[in-house]
Amino acid sequence: MQIESHPSNQLQPEHITLIRETATAAEQARQLLPEQLELIYQQQWFKMLVPKQYGGLEMDLNSEVRLIEALAWADGSLGWVITLCTGAGWFGGFLDPQYAKEIFANRDICLAGSGAPTGTAAITEEGYLINGTWQYASGALNTTHFTANCNITQNGEPVLNKNGEQLIRPFVFKKEEVNVISAWAYNGMVATGSHSFEVKDVVVPEKRIFKIDPSAIKVNSPLYIYPFHQLAEATLAANISGMAIHFIDLCKDTFQQKRISKKLNNTQSAELDEVLNWSMSRMNHARASFYDDVDRSWKNYASNDPLNQSVNLQSVSQSSRKLAKKARQIVDELFPYCGLDAARTQSELNRVWRDIHTASQHSLLTFSV
Repeated sequence: MQIESHPSNQLQPEHITLIRETATAAEQARQLLPEQLELIYQQQWFKMLVPKQYGGLEMDLNSEVRLIEALAWADGSLGWVITLCTGAGWFGGFLDPQYAKEIFANRDICLAGSGAPTGTAAITEEGYLINGTWQYASGALNTTHFTANCNITQNGEPVLNKNGEQLIRPFVFKKEEVNVISAWAYNGMVATGSHSFEVKDVVVPEKRIFKIDPSAIKVNSPLYIYPFHQLAEATLAANISGMAIHFIDLCKDTFQQKRISKKLNNTQSAELDEVLNWSMSRMNHARASFYDDVDRSWKNYASNDPLNQSVNLQSVSQSSRKLAKKARQIVDELFPYCGLDAARTQSELNRVWRDIHTASQHSLLTFSV
């Protein structure tokens, strides 16, 4: 049995080689390496969801999710950074057009950030006075700009929205306005450099505030009408799927070596075949269901067809969680068969195992819909 529609089909062989050969060094450096970043810039992977009118790729969601899975399969940290920074690039559909044209003209543009509203933005005559600290900004060491949510205040009092709740709006900050705080001390996704960052007494002009809402879209495209929540769920699930397939691929070689080095008998060898084939079968089924739901949901928006839109979005949320959960279960079931090499921190097996377990802690896919 094989993994159907294997992620490797989405990438050029030379790109896979470069990513894989630099992954260990990137983990040691605790950030993506210059040669990895150069490949990303050349392929415009940070610009997957940036509007075409600003020089981006503006990829269809179904194509973007498959490419994200492939990049995470090549390396978990690299795929994760691209995913999170690409998601921030999607905000280009809501930014002030002149400002968006200005920042996305940079070939090396990369937006990192946080969706947590842990900052304040006080209204002033010059714009907004920003103060705050945010966690888990993947790619923080490689970014050119940061985005972050802030609670809007005026004269020391909260500004409320039309529902009487605290008004929260996202902002864009220049790299030089931000202080990166070294805080990413976790055993997986090490090269993502997902550090904290802070902004102190920085005044931001009106053009760098935006609103994620259909009424605030600045670029007329189905991509920016599609809800960000399901876009995020699908791309994060694709990351976990890609890492799980990487682990399965490594198990194939590991199991073959184990048959020889451990002189396994026929019964033991058959058990390895059974667990590996069962893993691939379940992975194939979960991925097929996931991509069916993503494709169906995207078709609704791409063709401006409102029929069953909400039902299809719900299916994307459900299948994203099911895929992430199934991927985690499969990796954990395979792990004991891999021997001590899987527990050796310098091994590729161990890095992939650590990456998938760290990535799976993202709260968006933890609980049921």
